[in-house]
Amino acid sequence: MTKTAMIIGGGIAGTVTAIALHEAGLRSVVHEAYGAGSDGIGAFLTIQDNGLAALAPLGLHRLVGDLGMPTKRMHLGSGRTGKDLGSTGMRARTLSRSDLYLTLRSEAERRGIEICYGKRLVDASRTDSGVRAAFGDGTFSEGDLLIGADGLRSRTRALLDPGAPPARFVGLLNTGGYAPDLKLGGAVGDAHFIFGKRCFFAWLTAPDGGTWWFANPPAKSDPGRDGLDRISPEAWRQQLKDLFADDRSPALAAIDATDELFPPWTTYDFPRVPVWHDDRMVIIGDAAHATAPSAGQGASMAIEDAVVLARCLRDLPSTEDAFVAYEQIRRSRVEKVVAAGRRNGSGKAAGPVGAVVRDAMMPYVVKHWASEKALAWMTEYRIDWAEPVRR
Repeated sequence: MTKTAMIIGGGIAGTVTAIALHEAGLRSVVHEAYGAGSDGIGAFLTIQDNGLAALAPLGLHRLVGDLGMPTKRMHLGSGRTGKDLGSTGMRARTLSRSDLYLTLRSEAERRGIEICYGKRLVDASRTDSGVRAAFGDGTFSEGDLLIGADGLRSRTRALLDPGAPPARFVGLLNTGGYAPDLKLGGAVGDAHFIFGKRCFFAWLTAPDGGTWWFANPPAKSDPGRDGLDRISPEAWRQQLKDLFADDRSPALAAIDATDELFPPWTTYDFPRVPVWHDDRMVIIGDAAHATAPSAGQGASMAIEDAVVLARCLRDLPSTEDAFVAYEQIRRSRVEKVVAAGRRNGSGKAAGPVGAVVRDAMMPYVVKHWASEKALAWMTEYRIDWAEPVRR
């Protein structure tokens, strides 16, 4: 009898998991809290080589590989002095988050996977043979197992462990935008990271010659969604311009050339989530191990999770065995990535004295810690889909 998985969350982790389970011969239904029309929300992201490779056995690498642009090199610079701080190779792809969502969801639906919208999980209980999920709209669903791909504020995580530690604010906000008329030159897709006096700024040249950019304004504490929503677009634009006023970088030009800035959002990570599963429910992606964007691995870790979990459910005799094996395979790797993201982000808001030290040390850091060779443990990781999982 084919097992049925209820997947909570229709983002990258949830949708790739549904496709991976389909390839593994299991049925799934995706329950997404938001409506089908929310696909345009979000900025852009990077999927590194390990994440792209994990998509290959699912037949998704060509679909995703046609989106956005290849990012083959990273350049670092000082907004304080205008000097180059080093560069190194990369193997990644930068693409619009909404394009990725639309592509994955369309492919899931093409394969016959059901996606239900407006289904926000509020509770889950055991049945004789599986799990019964209760949703905010008053409806229920039952399945053999439940997979929580419901992100940083995961309800599934709270149901598994009411005492789970909260996510950790990393002291940075996020924003950015698209400036199609700003032509900064450089190779298409190359990432230019600039450590400013008061704020981190990054930009890439898009295939049309325009500029994609993001910034990480520092924040001593989380202002909360309500606090961020109270900042008008005009006030937010001025705050950013004030942060970059004294920098030697294209930041001011990018802000001026952007019609609509991304509304600010906060950055969190999880140093460690103690409980990932019981015998019928499991969490994946950001619900289990959110990492700061500085690692550039959030999407790739979610994709890897999906493929590994599907292999375990395919090959092991019980759901509990599969969940145990999944955690054994994944935990040490993702916690190492979370630590790397935390370390990489610490230099983005170094302060006046720290910035001088950071700029002096950055060429050494690029060569020994951030080079393509130094990060090979992260990017050269591969999952053998054909190899059976054994306990």
